[in-house]
Amino acid sequence: MTLTEFRGVYPAMTTPFYEDGSIDFETLRADARRLVDGGVDGLVPVGSTGESATLSHDEHIEVVEAVVDAVGDEVPIIAGSGSNNTAEALSLSRRSAEAGADALLLISPYYNKPEPAGMYDHYRTIADEVDLPQIVYNVPGRTGRNIEVDTTVELASHPNILGYKAASGDLNRVSEVVERTRDEEFYVLAGDDGLILPTLSVGGTGTISVVANVEPARTVDLVHSALDGDYDTARERHHELGPLMRALFWETNPVPVNEAMAIRGYGPGHVRLPLTRLSEELRPDLEAVLADLDPLEAEA
Repeated sequence: MTLTEFRGVYPAMTTPFYEDGSIDFETLRADARRLVDGGVDGLVPVGSTGESATLSHDEHIEVVEAVVDAVGDEVPIIAGSGSNNTAEALSLSRRSAEAGADALLLISPYYNKPEPAGMYDHYRTIADEVDLPQIVYNVPGRTGRNIEVDTTVELASHPNILGYKAASGDLNRVSEVVERTRDEEFYVLAGDDGLILPTLSVGGTGTISVVANVEPARTVDLVHSALDGDYDTARERHHELGPLMRALFWETNPVPVNEAMAIRGYGPGHVRLPLTRLSEELRPDLEAVLADLDPLEAEA
């Protein structure tokens, strides 16, 4: 698949595990099919929500291969392949490309917190070596460092760097990135579910979303309504999803979304240590939030 733009809804997929911590590939494939049937525009396996931090490199690639196998070329597959080690990120990116990924999502280097020059060289190295569309991923809450707007604008001129996942919670930063890359083939995607609609309103083109795992059809309706200029419908969906968007971050992502998937019957809900299952006292509250959302799939 030739991917030239990023528009719409791309769920940041969970990785389902058996109770012993091994990967449940049967459920993973079924989940990929469910999301595609829900109308999403692509899939993002092995990102932060997919617990990439606890997967071995071989497991990482096996997950990408399973998702590619499940959906073929129906939608693009954007594989998470980032690392705080440039050589490791390059290896994962090459292997993801060989596994059939159509594009790459690259979290910025975490823990070692590079300066802007190092951040630029990190992304430029991968973009020069791997000929796939790439999305730079700014999530300072996990990495400890913002990708500066100037650095993002510089990277946007590279022909393989086509997108930016905005998960800083700072709409001013998002707006400036959009403003300063309007002359490039560059797509800004919301990475904070609560800011999907505001991001679209300032020129964003879609979302890499957690809530879309649980409510794909509603999230698709939100985003595509906004892209079509129907902000009344988009606002309605935004407010319908608001309680669930907040609930999915009551504890560290992806703990609540895995529990929500289990409640809905989409997966086993297990996570890998050091993460643990959602606190027992929160489960009834999450069940109540989910119960308030009537299924939309039949209307999609």
